[in-house]
Amino acid sequence: MARLGIILHGVTGRMGYNQHLVRSILAIRDQGGLILKSGERLEIDPIIVGRNAAKIEELARKHGIARWSSDIGAALANPNDTIFFDAGTTLMRAQLLSRALDAGKHVYCEKPISDDLEVAIKLARKARASGLKHGVVQDKLFLPGLRKLALLRDSGFFGKILSVRGEFGYWVFEGDWGVPAQRPSWNYRKGDGGGIILDMLCHWRYVLDNLFGEVRAVSCLGATHIPARVNEGGQSYHCDTDDAAYATFELDGGVIAQINSSWAVRVRRDDLVTFQVDGTHGSAVAGLTKCWTQHRVNTPKPVWNPDQPQTIDFYKTWDEVPDTQGFDNGFKVQWEMFLRHVAEDAPWPYGLEAGAKGVQLAELGLKSWAERRWLGVPALEF
Repeated sequence: MARLGIILHGVTGRMGYNQHLVRSILAIRDQGGLILKSGERLEIDPIIVGRNAAKIEELARKHGIARWSSDIGAALANPNDTIFFDAGTTLMRAQLLSRALDAGKHVYCEKPISDDLEVAIKLARKARASGLKHGVVQDKLFLPGLRKLALLRDSGFFGKILSVRGEFGYWVFEGDWGVPAQRPSWNYRKGDGGGIILDMLCHWRYVLDNLFGEVRAVSCLGATHIPARVNEGGQSYHCDTDDAAYATFELDGGVIAQINSSWAVRVRRDDLVTFQVDGTHGSAVAGLTKCWTQHRVNTPKPVWNPDQPQTIDFYKTWDEVPDTQGFDNGFKVQWEMFLRHVAEDAPWPYGLEAGAKGVQLAELGLKSWAERRWLGVPALEF
Protein backbone atom coordinates (compact mmCIF):
# COMPACT_ATOMS: atom_id res chain seq x y z
CA MET A 1 0.00 0.00 0.00
CA ALA A 2 1.32 3.44 -0.96
CA ARG A 3 0.69 6.57 1.10
CA LEU A 4 0.01 10.06 -0.23
CA GLY A 5 0.03 12.97 2.23
CA ILE A 6 -2.24 15.91 1.36
CA ILE A 7 -2.23 19.36 2.97
CA LEU A 8 -5.76 20.82 2.85
CA HIS A 9 -6.10 24.56 3.40
CA GLY A 10 -9.38 26.47 3.43
CA VAL A 11 -11.69 23.56 4.23
CA THR A 12 -13.63 25.36 6.96
CA GLY A 13 -15.55 27.34 4.33
CA ARG A 14 -18.78 26.07 2.81
CA MET A 15 -17.37 24.78 -0.48
CA GLY A 16 -14.06 23.58 0.94
CA TYR A 17 -15.79 21.68 3.73
CA ASN A 18 -18.76 20.14 1.93
CA GLN A 19 -17.36 19.34 -1.49
CA HIS A 20 -13.63 18.94 -1.00
CA LEU A 21 -13.21 17.63 2.54
CA VAL A 22 -16.36 15.61 3.26
CA ARG A 23 -17.57 14.50 -0.17
CA SER A 24 -14.16 14.07 -1.79
CA ILE A 25 -11.14 13.50 0.44
CA LEU A 26 -12.92 11.80 3.34
CA ALA A 27 -15.10 9.82 0.94
CA ILE A 28 -11.98 8.56 -0.84
CA ARG A 29 -10.35 7.80 2.51
CA ASP A 30 -13.41 5.92 3.74
CA GLN A 31 -13.65 3.83 0.56
CA GLY A 32 -10.12 2.63 1.27
CA GLY A 33 -8.23 4.94 -1.06
CA LEU A 34 -7.67 4.36 -4.77
CA ILE A 35 -6.64 1.26 -6.68
CA LEU A 36 -3.91 2.25 -9.12
CA LYS A 37 -3.35 0.70 -12.55
CA SER A 38 -0.56 -1.40 -11.05
CA GLY A 39 -3.08 -2.93 -8.64
CA GLU A 40 -1.48 -1.17 -5.68
CA ARG A 41 -3.78 0.62 -3.26
CA LEU A 42 -3.12 4.34 -2.70
CA GLU A 43 -3.98 5.43 0.84
CA ILE A 44 -4.51 9.15 1.34
CA ASP A 45 -3.41 10.81 4.58
CA PRO A 46 -4.80 14.35 4.94
CA ILE A 47 -3.71 17.14 7.26
CA ILE A 48 -6.12 20.07 7.56
CA VAL A 49 -4.62 23.53 8.05
CA GLY A 50 -6.20 26.86 8.95
CA ARG A 51 -5.69 30.03 10.96
CA ASN A 52 -8.37 29.21 13.55
CA ALA A 53 -6.82 26.41 15.60
CA ALA A 54 -9.95 25.72 17.60
CA LYS A 55 -12.10 25.37 14.50
CA ILE A 56 -9.56 23.14 12.76
CA GLU A 57 -9.15 20.94 15.82
CA GLU A 58 -12.93 20.54 16.18
CA LEU A 59 -13.21 19.62 12.49
CA ALA A 60 -10.46 17.02 12.85
CA ARG A 61 -12.13 15.51 15.92
CA LYS A 62 -15.55 15.41 14.27
CA HIS A 63 -14.31 13.53 11.20
CA GLY A 64 -11.57 11.37 12.69
CA ILE A 65 -8.75 13.22 10.96
CA ALA A 66 -5.53 12.40 12.78
CA ARG A 67 -3.54 15.45 11.73
CA TRP A 68 -4.32 19.16 11.87
CA SER A 69 -2.33 22.38 12.25
CA SER A 70 -2.63 26.16 12.38
CA ASP A 71 0.97 26.53 11.13
CA ILE A 72 0.96 26.44 7.34
CA GLY A 73 4.71 26.94 7.19
CA ALA A 74 5.35 23.84 9.27
CA ALA A 75 2.90 21.86 7.14
CA LEU A 76 4.66 22.89 3.93
CA ALA A 77 8.02 21.97 5.46
CA ASN A 78 6.97 18.35 6.06
CA PRO A 79 8.59 16.27 3.28
CA ASN A 80 6.13 13.44 3.89
CA ASP A 81 3.21 15.46 2.48
CA THR A 82 3.19 15.64 -1.30
CA ILE A 83 0.16 17.74 -2.33
CA PHE A 84 -0.99 21.19 -1.23
CA PHE A 85 -4.64 22.08 -1.85
CA ASP A 86 -6.20 25.51 -1.35
CA ALA A 87 -9.87 26.47 -1.11
CA GLY A 88 -9.30 29.63 0.93
CA THR A 89 -9.80 33.21 -0.18
CA THR A 90 -8.99 34.29 -3.72
CA LEU A 91 -6.70 37.10 -2.60
CA MET A 92 -4.41 34.71 -0.69
CA ARG A 93 -4.37 31.91 -3.25
CA ALA A 94 -1.54 32.82 -5.60
CA GLN A 95 0.86 33.54 -2.76
CA LEU A 96 0.02 30.27 -1.00
CA LEU A 97 0.38 28.23 -4.17
CA SER A 98 3.70 29.91 -4.91
CA ARG A 99 4.96 29.01 -1.42
CA ALA A 100 3.81 25.44 -1.89
CA LEU A 101 5.65 25.17 -5.22
CA ASP A 102 8.78 26.55 -3.57
CA ALA A 103 8.39 23.81 -0.95
CA GLY A 104 8.30 21.18 -3.70
CA LYS A 105 4.60 20.37 -3.40
CA HIS A 106 2.24 19.45 -6.18
CA VAL A 107 -0.61 21.98 -6.09
CA TYR A 108 -4.35 21.76 -6.66
CA CYS A 109 -6.79 24.58 -5.96
CA GLU A 110 -10.17 26.18 -6.30
CA LYS A 111 -10.72 29.03 -8.71
CA PRO A 112 -10.17 31.81 -9.45
CA ILE A 113 -6.43 31.32 -8.96
CA SER A 114 -6.04 35.10 -8.61
CA ASP A 115 -7.93 38.33 -9.18
CA ASP A 116 -5.09 39.57 -11.43
CA LEU A 117 -4.23 38.05 -14.82
CA GLU A 118 -0.54 38.96 -14.66
CA VAL A 119 -0.23 37.19 -11.32
CA ALA A 120 -2.15 34.17 -12.65
CA ILE A 121 0.08 33.83 -15.73
CA LYS A 122 3.24 34.17 -13.62
CA LEU A 123 1.97 31.45 -11.27
CA ALA A 124 1.07 29.11 -14.14
CA ARG A 125 4.52 29.61 -15.69
CA LYS A 126 6.19 28.93 -12.34
CA ALA A 127 4.20 25.71 -11.90
CA ARG A 128 5.02 24.57 -15.43
CA ALA A 129 8.73 25.31 -14.99
CA SER A 130 8.85 23.50 -11.63
CA GLY A 131 8.10 20.09 -13.13
CA LEU A 132 5.56 19.56 -10.35
CA LYS A 133 1.95 18.50 -10.94
CA HIS A 134 -0.59 21.30 -10.80
CA GLY A 135 -4.32 21.64 -11.29
CA VAL A 136 -7.38 23.80 -10.84
CA VAL A 137 -10.90 22.64 -10.04
CA GLN A 138 -13.21 22.56 -13.10
CA ASP A 139 -16.14 21.05 -11.27
CA LYS A 140 -19.01 21.92 -13.59
CA LEU A 141 -17.57 19.75 -16.36
CA PHE A 142 -18.28 16.78 -14.10
CA LEU A 143 -21.94 17.59 -13.44
CA PRO A 144 -24.16 14.76 -14.71
CA GLY A 145 -26.22 17.22 -16.75
CA LEU A 146 -23.19 18.63 -18.55
CA ARG A 147 -21.68 15.18 -19.05
CA LYS A 148 -24.90 14.26 -20.85
CA LEU A 149 -24.51 17.38 -23.02
CA ALA A 150 -20.98 16.24 -23.89
CA LEU A 151 -22.34 12.81 -24.80
CA LEU A 152 -24.92 14.38 -27.11
CA ARG A 153 -22.26 16.56 -28.72
CA ASP A 154 -19.92 13.63 -29.28
CA SER A 155 -22.73 11.57 -30.83
CA GLY A 156 -23.44 14.28 -33.42
CA PHE A 157 -26.92 14.83 -32.02
CA PHE A 158 -26.86 18.63 -32.42
CA GLY A 159 -25.64 18.76 -36.02
CA LYS A 160 -24.00 22.18 -36.25
CA ILE A 161 -24.19 23.92 -32.88
CA LEU A 162 -25.64 27.41 -33.30
CA SER A 163 -26.02 28.88 -29.83
CA VAL A 164 -25.80 28.27 -26.10
CA ARG A 165 -27.96 30.01 -23.49
CA GLY A 166 -27.15 29.70 -19.82
CA GLU A 167 -29.09 30.84 -16.76
CA PHE A 168 -27.38 30.67 -13.40
CA GLY A 169 -28.33 31.98 -9.98
CA TYR A 170 -30.88 32.25 -7.23
CA TRP A 171 -32.11 34.73 -4.65
CA VAL A 172 -29.50 35.39 -1.96
CA PHE A 173 -31.38 36.82 1.00
CA GLU A 174 -30.35 40.28 2.12
CA GLY A 175 -30.34 39.27 5.78
CA ASP A 176 -32.35 42.29 6.96
CA TRP A 177 -35.82 40.86 7.57
CA GLY A 178 -35.45 37.60 9.44
CA VAL A 179 -33.98 35.28 6.82
CA PRO A 180 -30.17 35.07 7.01
CA ALA A 181 -28.07 35.31 3.83
CA GLN A 182 -26.89 31.97 2.44
CA ARG A 183 -23.68 33.39 0.95
CA PRO A 184 -20.80 35.01 2.88
CA SER A 185 -20.62 38.79 2.98
CA TRP A 186 -17.16 38.94 1.38
CA ASN A 187 -18.83 37.92 -1.91
CA TYR A 188 -20.19 41.47 -2.11
CA ARG A 189 -16.99 43.37 -1.25
CA LYS A 190 -14.52 44.07 -4.04
CA GLY A 191 -11.62 44.50 -1.62
CA ASP A 192 -12.10 40.94 -0.36
CA GLY A 193 -12.16 39.40 -3.84
CA GLY A 194 -15.94 39.43 -4.22
CA GLY A 195 -18.08 39.93 -7.29
CA ILE A 196 -20.02 37.51 -9.46
CA ILE A 197 -18.05 38.32 -12.63
CA LEU A 198 -14.76 37.24 -11.06
CA ASP A 199 -16.46 34.21 -9.56
CA MET A 200 -18.58 32.91 -12.41
CA LEU A 201 -16.81 33.91 -15.63
CA CYS A 202 -13.94 31.66 -14.50
CA HIS A 203 -16.47 28.82 -14.55
CA TRP A 204 -18.03 29.78 -17.86
CA ARG A 205 -14.59 29.91 -19.51
CA TYR A 206 -13.84 26.24 -18.96
CA VAL A 207 -17.43 25.16 -19.63
CA LEU A 208 -17.55 26.95 -22.98
CA ASP A 209 -13.97 26.08 -24.01
CA ASN A 210 -14.37 22.37 -23.27
CA LEU A 211 -17.92 21.77 -24.46
CA PHE A 212 -18.73 24.20 -27.26
CA GLY A 213 -15.65 26.04 -28.55
CA GLU A 214 -12.86 28.35 -27.42
CA VAL A 215 -14.05 31.79 -26.31
CA ARG A 216 -12.86 34.42 -28.79
CA ALA A 217 -14.72 37.59 -27.70
CA VAL A 218 -16.86 38.82 -24.81
CA SER A 219 -19.39 41.54 -24.08
CA CYS A 220 -20.40 41.80 -20.44
CA LEU A 221 -22.66 44.07 -18.41
CA GLY A 222 -22.47 43.84 -14.64
CA ALA A 223 -24.81 45.26 -12.02
CA THR A 224 -25.02 45.79 -8.29
CA HIS A 225 -28.74 45.29 -7.92
CA ILE A 226 -28.81 45.24 -4.11
CA PRO A 227 -26.51 47.94 -2.68
CA ALA A 228 -26.78 47.04 1.02
CA ARG A 229 -26.91 43.75 2.90
CA VAL A 230 -26.54 42.45 6.46
CA ASN A 231 -23.40 40.50 7.34
CA GLU A 232 -22.77 37.48 9.55
CA GLY A 233 -22.62 39.67 12.65
CA GLY A 234 -25.95 41.37 11.97
CA GLN A 235 -24.45 44.67 10.78
CA SER A 236 -25.52 46.40 7.60
CA TYR A 237 -22.77 46.88 5.03
CA HIS A 238 -22.35 48.47 1.60
CA CYS A 239 -22.07 46.18 -1.42
CA ASP A 240 -19.47 47.68 -3.74
CA THR A 241 -19.19 44.98 -6.37
CA ASP A 242 -21.39 43.18 -8.88
CA ASP A 243 -24.10 40.73 -7.85
CA ALA A 244 -25.25 40.04 -11.43
CA ALA A 245 -23.62 39.68 -14.83
CA TYR A 246 -25.16 39.52 -18.29
CA ALA A 247 -22.59 38.26 -20.79
CA THR A 248 -22.45 37.31 -24.46
CA PHE A 249 -19.56 35.31 -25.94
CA GLU A 250 -18.38 34.53 -29.46
CA LEU A 251 -16.90 31.04 -29.73
CA ASP A 252 -14.92 29.17 -32.34
CA GLY A 253 -17.05 28.02 -35.24
CA GLY A 254 -19.46 30.94 -35.01
CA VAL A 255 -21.28 29.67 -31.91
CA ILE A 256 -22.91 32.44 -29.86
CA ALA A 257 -23.27 31.93 -26.10
CA GLN A 258 -25.29 34.06 -23.70
CA ILE A 259 -25.05 33.46 -19.96
CA ASN A 260 -26.83 35.35 -17.20
CA SER A 261 -25.42 35.01 -13.68
CA SER A 262 -27.22 36.53 -10.72
CA TRP A 263 -27.53 36.39 -6.96
CA ALA A 264 -30.64 38.56 -7.26
CA VAL A 265 -32.96 36.35 -9.32
CA ARG A 266 -35.78 34.04 -8.32
CA VAL A 267 -35.78 30.62 -9.96
CA ARG A 268 -38.48 29.50 -12.36
CA ARG A 269 -36.63 26.98 -14.51
CA ASP A 270 -35.54 23.37 -14.22
CA ASP A 271 -32.53 23.95 -11.95
CA LEU A 272 -30.25 26.56 -10.37
CA VAL A 273 -28.22 26.47 -13.55
CA THR A 274 -29.48 25.48 -16.99
CA PHE A 275 -27.82 25.41 -20.39
CA GLN A 276 -29.82 25.28 -23.60
CA VAL A 277 -27.88 24.20 -26.67
CA ASP A 278 -29.52 24.71 -30.07
CA GLY A 279 -28.24 23.00 -33.19
CA THR A 280 -29.42 22.38 -36.73
CA HIS A 281 -30.45 18.79 -35.93
CA GLY A 282 -31.51 19.05 -32.31
CA SER A 283 -31.56 20.97 -29.06
CA ALA A 284 -30.93 20.08 -25.43
CA VAL A 285 -31.46 21.65 -22.03
CA ALA A 286 -29.29 20.50 -19.14
CA GLY A 287 -29.36 21.27 -15.44
CA LEU A 288 -27.11 19.99 -12.68
CA THR A 289 -28.18 16.37 -13.09
CA LYS A 290 -30.88 16.05 -15.76
CA CYS A 291 -30.91 16.72 -19.49
CA TRP A 292 -33.76 16.92 -21.99
CA THR A 293 -33.61 16.77 -25.79
CA GLN A 294 -35.72 17.69 -28.79
CA HIS A 295 -34.68 16.38 -32.20
CA ARG A 296 -35.70 18.12 -35.40
CA VAL A 297 -38.15 15.32 -36.25
CA ASN A 298 -39.89 15.86 -32.91
CA THR A 299 -39.92 19.66 -32.98
CA PRO A 300 -43.47 21.09 -32.84
CA LYS A 301 -44.62 23.79 -35.26
CA PRO A 302 -46.16 26.56 -33.17
CA VAL A 303 -48.09 29.43 -34.73
CA TRP A 304 -48.05 32.91 -33.23
CA ASN A 305 -51.57 33.83 -32.20
CA PRO A 306 -51.95 36.35 -29.37
CA ASP A 307 -55.73 36.01 -29.47
CA GLN A 308 -55.92 32.56 -27.87
CA PRO A 309 -54.04 30.70 -25.16
CA GLN A 310 -51.10 28.58 -26.28
CA THR A 311 -52.27 25.08 -27.17
CA ILE A 312 -48.86 23.37 -27.00
CA ASP A 313 -47.39 22.26 -23.68
CA PHE A 314 -43.80 22.89 -24.71
CA TYR A 315 -42.28 21.05 -21.74
CA LYS A 316 -44.00 17.83 -22.82
CA THR A 317 -42.39 17.97 -26.27
CA TRP A 318 -38.93 17.23 -24.82
CA ASP A 319 -37.50 13.79 -23.92
CA GLU A 320 -35.26 13.19 -20.92
CA VAL A 321 -31.84 11.64 -21.47
CA PRO A 322 -31.79 8.48 -19.32
CA ASP A 323 -29.11 7.70 -16.75
CA THR A 324 -27.18 5.01 -18.60
CA GLN A 325 -24.24 5.18 -16.17
CA GLY A 326 -23.61 6.09 -12.57
CA PHE A 327 -22.35 9.57 -11.71
CA ASP A 328 -20.24 10.06 -8.61
CA ASN A 329 -19.77 13.46 -6.95
CA GLY A 330 -18.09 15.67 -9.55
CA PHE A 331 -15.56 17.13 -7.12
CA LYS A 332 -14.60 13.63 -5.98
CA VAL A 333 -14.23 12.40 -9.56
CA GLN A 334 -11.85 15.24 -10.34
CA TRP A 335 -9.92 14.70 -7.10
CA GLU A 336 -9.43 11.06 -8.07
CA MET A 337 -8.16 12.14 -11.48
CA PHE A 338 -5.64 14.51 -9.92
CA LEU A 339 -4.49 11.94 -7.36
CA ARG A 340 -3.88 9.44 -10.16
CA HIS A 341 -2.06 12.17 -12.09
CA VAL A 342 0.31 12.63 -9.14
CA ALA A 343 0.67 8.95 -8.25
CA GLU A 344 0.98 7.36 -11.69
CA ASP A 345 1.20 10.26 -14.18
CA ALA A 346 -2.33 9.63 -15.47
CA PRO A 347 -3.67 12.19 -17.99
CA TRP A 348 -4.64 15.58 -16.59
CA PRO A 349 -5.81 18.48 -18.81
CA TYR A 350 -6.65 21.11 -16.18
CA GLY A 351 -3.38 22.74 -15.12
CA LEU A 352 -3.00 26.25 -13.72
CA GLU A 353 -2.95 27.45 -17.33
CA ALA A 354 -6.71 26.74 -17.37
CA GLY A 355 -7.03 28.78 -14.19
CA ALA A 356 -5.26 31.72 -15.83
CA LYS A 357 -7.65 31.54 -18.80
CA GLY A 358 -10.55 31.87 -16.36
CA VAL A 359 -8.99 34.93 -14.75
CA GLN A 360 -8.42 36.40 -18.22
CA LEU A 361 -12.11 36.13 -19.12
CA ALA A 362 -13.19 37.61 -15.78
CA GLU A 363 -10.81 40.55 -16.23
CA LEU A 364 -12.06 41.13 -19.76
CA GLY A 365 -15.66 40.90 -18.56
CA LEU A 366 -15.02 43.61 -15.98
CA LYS A 367 -13.23 45.74 -18.58
CA SER A 368 -16.06 45.24 -21.09
CA TRP A 369 -18.54 46.45 -18.48
CA ALA A 370 -16.42 49.50 -17.62
CA GLU A 371 -15.84 50.44 -21.26
CA ARG A 372 -19.23 49.26 -22.53
CA ARG A 373 -17.83 47.43 -25.57
CA TRP A 374 -16.92 44.05 -27.08
CA LEU A 375 -13.41 42.78 -26.35
CA GLY A 376 -11.37 40.08 -28.06
CA VAL A 377 -9.97 37.21 -25.98
CA PRO A 378 -6.38 36.69 -27.14
CA ALA A 379 -4.52 33.42 -26.72
CA LEU A 380 -2.32 33.31 -23.62
CA GLU A 381 1.33 32.26 -23.80
CA PHE A 382 2.88 30.23 -21.01
